[in-house]
Amino acid sequence: MGILRNIERRRESRTPSDLPLTVWGIDVRGERFLQEARARDISLSGALLSGLDTDLRSGDVIGILYAGRKARFRVVWTRYDGTGEKMQAAVHRDPADECPWQDLLPNEENWKSSISASGEAQTE
Repeated sequence: MGILRNIERRRESRTPSDLPLTVWGIDVRGERFLQEARARDISLSGALLSGLDTDLRSGDVIGILYAGRKARFRVVWTRYDGTGEKMQAAVHRDPADECPWQDLLPNEENWKSSISASGEAQTE
């Protein structure tokens, strides 16, 4: 047998969290949903959502509201939690939208988000 390696594919670190938020979108049956959930392991580009009652699939676009800030996210993968009753989903933020929890991330992550497309740091 070969050696198994855990290759980290993420471009940025995740910050452990337990944020209450509101999630909405269209489920796998084509029905609208709106519900409360939790965000765990947050970063500028995404999060792990838990406590979802609705069925989602990879590629679905959902909206997330946290602390009065909204953003669109694409579902990367889904699975049921340990009890098999609630769904978890890894989501990736639409680059056109600002990160709703940016203020909670370490300063390095906040600094990276202020870099302009030209690669120069923006000042306020």
